[in-house]
Amino acid sequence: MILWLSLTVSNSSLIIFSYRTVCVFIYTQSVESKSKSGNYNFPSLLCLKIFSFLPSSFLLLCFTGHQFKLADMATHTPKNILITGAAGFIASHVANRLIRNYPHYKIVVLDKLDYCSNLKNLIPSKSSPNFKFVKGDIGSADLVNYLLITESIDTIMHFAAQTHVDNSFGNSFEFTKNNIYGTHVLLEACKVTGQIKRFIHVSTDEVYGETDEDAVVGNHEASQLLPTNPYSATKAGAEMLVMAYGRSYGLPVITTRGNNVYGPNQFPEKLIPKFILLAMQGKPLPIHGDGSNVRSYLYCEDVAEAFEVILHKGEVGHVYNIGTKKERRVIDVAKDICRLFKKDPDASIKFVENRPFNDQRYFLDDEKLKILGWSERTTWEEGLKKTMDWYINNPDWWGDVSGALLPHPRMLMMPGGLERHFDGSDEEKPSSYISTNTRMVVPTSKNVSPSPKHSLKFLIYGRTGWIGGLLGKLCEKQGIPYEYGRGRLEDRSSLVADIQNVKPTHIFNAAGVTGRPNVDWCESHKTETIRTNVAGTLTLADVSREHGLLMINYATGCIFEYDEAHPEGSGIGFKEEDKPNFIGSFYSKTKAMVEELLKEYDNVCTLRVRMPISSDLSNPRNFITKISRYNKVVNIPNSMTILDELLPISIEMAKRNLRGIWNFTNPGAVSHNEILEMYRDYIDPSFKWVNFNLEEQAKVIVAPRSNNEMDGTKLKKEFPEVLSIKESLIKYVFEPNKKTA
Repeated sequence: MILWLSLTVSNSSLIIFSYRTVCVFIYTQSVESKSKSGNYNFPSLLCLKIFSFLPSSFLLLCFTGHQFKLADMATHTPKNILITGAAGFIASHVANRLIRNYPHYKIVVLDKLDYCSNLKNLIPSKSSPNFKFVKGDIGSADLVNYLLITESIDTIMHFAAQTHVDNSFGNSFEFTKNNIYGTHVLLEACKVTGQIKRFIHVSTDEVYGETDEDAVVGNHEASQLLPTNPYSATKAGAEMLVMAYGRSYGLPVITTRGNNVYGPNQFPEKLIPKFILLAMQGKPLPIHGDGSNVRSYLYCEDVAEAFEVILHKGEVGHVYNIGTKKERRVIDVAKDICRLFKKDPDASIKFVENRPFNDQRYFLDDEKLKILGWSERTTWEEGLKKTMDWYINNPDWWGDVSGALLPHPRMLMMPGGLERHFDGSDEEKPSSYISTNTRMVVPTSKNVSPSPKHSLKFLIYGRTGWIGGLLGKLCEKQGIPYEYGRGRLEDRSSLVADIQNVKPTHIFNAAGVTGRPNVDWCESHKTETIRTNVAGTLTLADVSREHGLLMINYATGCIFEYDEAHPEGSGIGFKEEDKPNFIGSFYSKTKAMVEELLKEYDNVCTLRVRMPISSDLSNPRNFITKISRYNKVVNIPNSMTILDELLPISIEMAKRNLRGIWNFTNPGAVSHNEILEMYRDYIDPSFKWVNFNLEEQAKVIVAPRSNNEMDGTKLKKEFPEVLSIKESLIKYVFEPNKKTA
């Protein structure tokens, strides 16, 4: 309870506050001055020092005249709201709620559909007349300005951000680009158009940094910001921009800082959905460190309601914590999920390596928001059960998320937001994964005498990718000196520097952009895809030619689809000279484009790889590993590449200085069901799977996928020892992994 007494003499005031056992005396002068934004200024540093140790409810006291009183609950009624990132988790719940509850509000959603966004999250609003979706990036100033003007936007709710802490340790530049630069673009557009009445910036509790374990009072809105990881640092940086634009230009800004949120629709890189999906699959639940880290969790619908309250009642210039005082250790969350699935926690929980830095505790004081009329409604038990039921009923919502379910699902991305790895697969590989596969057979040279040791030296691009990593191991096995390139493919000068430093005899390009978690990413990142797959590859080819070097380029066969001349199941495959006919995905378009242009370079050997497979069945990029984890599988024959057999042949092709285009697949085709039948017969007799058709598959993906058979005659003629796809599968993959009774 707060008791106060105000004594006024001329322009000076003595205010005596009694808060619990704390008595505070403040002497102020000239207290009637206002800031440019119309808010009363608090008396200089003394007040700020006092506020630093008082709870957030105290900060609701605003000076008017010569007395303090509870802040007026000013209301805001928006007309046209722009919600950024609303195909993501939290923002989709907010958007759906506002569209449902306020049919007279116009809601415009802006989302670039990154890996953790899904248009299906907005299905409840799809048919609503007051809903409009725009696919685009907040980093595009032209687009943002256009939307604000043409849609007469008066309110912005800014959710769009990169949010996964693990990813920020491996790709902090992308977080700076999205979280800071993207926010800056929005703020500048608001300043230029001059029409925004509310700018609600969504931040995080992590900006406060780690809370002391013995703290009984949580961080309040005036607490110091002490971020401890790249993600929270970028969110704190964005907050500084928001505050600066509020003070410098009078923008009507409000900032929120929230605890962890859980519930339906969440991408399973986050703790709770990841644990639920792993439990559904009967797999262990990985816990970073010892699991003693403490977090607070709010159910998504409660958080959506909090944003509804802040939108209408929030005070301009204020910060609001959205939190709960109910805390849980990570290990207790895992145990609760085990109990829901009737699993033994001791047998189901696995402790793994901790993050580089993992805050022990986040604890918020949420009193300020409660005064606006919000309160948590959903109990932990109720919310967790609802979330579990939703994932059980919607197991395919996110498609193949096997990469996200790994203990450290960090995206492999270079600065600037480009994922660089071998591009014959649809999903990301975690940086913690290192292939230990050594079952590589080196073919004998044809009409070429063995090269003397150390007469070769390879420069390899794509170190973090699957192919690039395996190439290094093969070089070590064969005693071939090699180095990985340090330059970026688009940076000509850095490529020249690599060649001058390494002095290679051959260049191997196993770098490229496929997307994260799959090729659908390329549909909303077209310029980035072009920059690497086209411009970068052409630059490397040109620099290699300039230095008289042969470049082995690992390309893709996903540029064809069955047609009348090459019908499914006919055995008639596409030849090297055939013109690509598949344009279903932007990824495939770029690969077909660069292949056509590379024909003009006589120093390039292009290898069309398809659906790569290896004997390492623990590798999440392995096609067999992927389809064995899918809930449903399309059964269609395809040409495929057995890396154990063909990757050593690519080194031999370099030794022979072979050039031109090569279908780099084992002869013939194999259906997905045939592979899974082998998997069942050799690996897991109890294994079962479910098929669905292409039409059903199309409902869970953005871009169509390529299906075809490649003609292997040219490769077979050069290397007669190459086995057919089914023979190679048995010899190199299933026999070495065969389970004995």
